[in-house]
Amino acid sequence: MKAEYTFLAFDCGATSGRGVLATLSDGSFSMKEVYRFPSEMKKDGGRMYWDVVAMYNHFVECLTQLGKQGVKLDSIGIDTWGVDFGCVGADGSLLGLPRCYRDPYTVGVPEKVYAKVPREELYARTGIQIMNFNTIFQLYAQTEAGDEALAKADAILFMPDLLSYMLTGSKVCEYTDASTSGMMDQATRRFNKQLLSELGVRTDMLLSIVQPGTAVGTLKPELAASTGLGEVPVIAVAGHDTASAIAAVPAADERFAYLSSGTWSLMGIEVPAPVINAESARLNFTNEGGIEGTTRFLKNITGMWLLEQCRAVWKASGKDYSYQQLMEMALAEAGFAGRINPDDPRFAAPENMVKEIAGHLSTGPSTGSGTDSGTVCNDVTDAQIVSCIYHSLADRYKEVLVMLRAFAPFPIDKLHIIGGGSANALLNQWTADALGIPVVAGPTEATAIGNVLMQAKAAGLVKDRWEMRQLVADSFDVKVFEPHA
Repeated sequence: MKAEYTFLAFDCGATSGRGVLATLSDGSFSMKEVYRFPSEMKKDGGRMYWDVVAMYNHFVECLTQLGKQGVKLDSIGIDTWGVDFGCVGADGSLLGLPRCYRDPYTVGVPEKVYAKVPREELYARTGIQIMNFNTIFQLYAQTEAGDEALAKADAILFMPDLLSYMLTGSKVCEYTDASTSGMMDQATRRFNKQLLSELGVRTDMLLSIVQPGTAVGTLKPELAASTGLGEVPVIAVAGHDTASAIAAVPAADERFAYLSSGTWSLMGIEVPAPVINAESARLNFTNEGGIEGTTRFLKNITGMWLLEQCRAVWKASGKDYSYQQLMEMALAEAGFAGRINPDDPRFAAPENMVKEIAGHLSTGPSTGSGTDSGTVCNDVTDAQIVSCIYHSLADRYKEVLVMLRAFAPFPIDKLHIIGGGSANALLNQWTADALGIPVVAGPTEATAIGNVLMQAKAAGLVKDRWEMRQLVADSFDVKVFEPHA
């Protein structure tokens, strides 16, 4: 075994992507960002597409730069968001660009599906929360519309698998990303082809599902030559970004909940088997794939979107608050009693988030469809709105923890917060206070770390997820927030 290994993680979000270079040497782990690029969308004929060709070109540029620097890569891994996919023809060509989940073409599609498969039955058969952009609804919509690319497709590939295919010419369907599709049988971990047939959706273009850590192939010969890197292996890591992030939670045992905190918050537990029953359906929990055959049983919560939208409003009016200033403002109004429900539909996409929150604090909780804007409460200050957001998120996390404890087959002793939101010390402390358990914050770069560690596992450097997590705990700084009495 070599003394030093070098891995490249392509970590792609829905707004931007980056190349992260990591080195493992004698039990030490270091990493740095070496390339950043936008995740570009294209609009054509009123439709929204991912410019996967531009993304691929950025990959190539990153690889070329590393080749010129004389970097020797041991492998490459790719993680992205879920549900979206591209179509590949029998001749291996890409049949157009993948549709984007932000495209409203699936609005109203779930209701059409329910006419054939009732909502409760759909959840029972797949274990996935209902969101109109789930892959199953995209496929149904494209089938109904007679989409030419789908009709000609020899295979459909989810985004990380599609980008791996473009690098290697080899096709796989990785488990964690496939699990977000809303068309996988959680018990067998295979696509539910009977369900798709009932909906009139083709199933012959679906590949067999492989587990994270599977070797996809090596860089295509022409790419290996042009970049100067040689035929580097590409590994199917935990392709769904949240699955990669959870793989990097520095937990010592199973008795934890996690919170992947960013624009949106994903809060859940890692369990050995799916949790699918009437109560999990009622509370809109979802079951998604994790590494080593685990299930990520989680709930989506509106996260720092609330603050980001307020910050944009304030900036437009000439008040460009830094994140440090926002924390200081919230602390100065720590005793402010106003609260909102972060998941109230009225806060999903208002024209003016400040006005929407102030209106709520003036008129009280919305009891209608969430479209009422309320009356602006002119005496609510910016600092009070920030305090309201922080306290409301902490309270919502407490509510979800209570729900999780009812499902968990083990006690939940601590909450691990990962992602960008883990850097918010004040919210972390208020969350610990609300939950009454320690909050462990960090690492912020969990997704890229999890991507790299699955490559390390494929290389035989770590044996399982617990050894991976111990390496994270030893290599990255985390901060523990104890609840105040």
